[in-house]
Amino acid sequence: MARNAEKAMTTLARWRAAKEAETGKNDRRPYLASECRDVKKCEKWRLEIIREISKKVAQIQNAGLGEFRIRDLNDEINKLLREKRHWENQISDLGGPHYRRYGPKMFDAEGREVPGNRGYKYFGAAKDLPGVRELFEQEPPPPPRKSRAELMKDIDADYYGYRDDDDGILIPLEQKAEKQAIQEAVAEWKRLQAEKGIEVPDDEEDIYAEFKDKTEREAETEAVLDTLGPKLTSHVPVPTQKDVEAALLKKRKMELLARYGIEDMDE
Repeated sequence: MARNAEKAMTTLARWRAAKEAETGKNDRRPYLASECRDVKKCEKWRLEIIREISKKVAQIQNAGLGEFRIRDLNDEINKLLREKRHWENQISDLGGPHYRRYGPKMFDAEGREVPGNRGYKYFGAAKDLPGVRELFEQEPPPPPRKSRAELMKDIDADYYGYRDDDDGILIPLEQKAEKQAIQEAVAEWKRLQAEKGIEVPDDEEDIYAEFKDKTEREAETEAVLDTLGPKLTSHVPVPTQKDVEAALLKKRKMELLARYGIEDMDE
């Protein structure tokens, strides 16, 4: 019985092989799309590739396959996509429809367009693999830009540096640095004069002594006034007490003259 079954299977196998040879189903897809010069056969191989892609896309949705199997499936899908593109180019070159120009975009199982980087696409569970998830994370939105009114709200005199010297720290430091610079310049000048053989007396008269004394006295006076109270500057003439009394007296006389009907004061 076993031998008869083997013969039957062998006969069946031969019959199926012969039948496939008659119908042309045993044709293998060419390795290069350029080897096929028939538009109908190119269409046939393209549909076959699309069916393989659909099958592998359905398989890659399973996250339990493991990282290595998911990566292999994703690579195979991208390889089939490149092969499909070659067949579409060959169909358009042979005078067939332009699938790449009018064909739909690639979508995943959820209906969203398949993300990718430089032509390489990620499908299903491949988008959640380590190192891939970071590629598709959205960047945080940029900070909102301030309006001109908000920018001008914090601009005052301090922004332009008008009150930098009011703290009383910068001016003493500048005076100290100025004195040190003058001393260094004088010492350098004396050294140069000594190298030339010119004798410079140490007790040379300072021609700016009177000016320095006056400046120092004015500075001391201003410091005392600052301690007593704020300094007020008048931009108009301020009348004295005598001027106020004279103006009131004149006004009173004019009222009396007007009451008694006297037009001229001399009369």
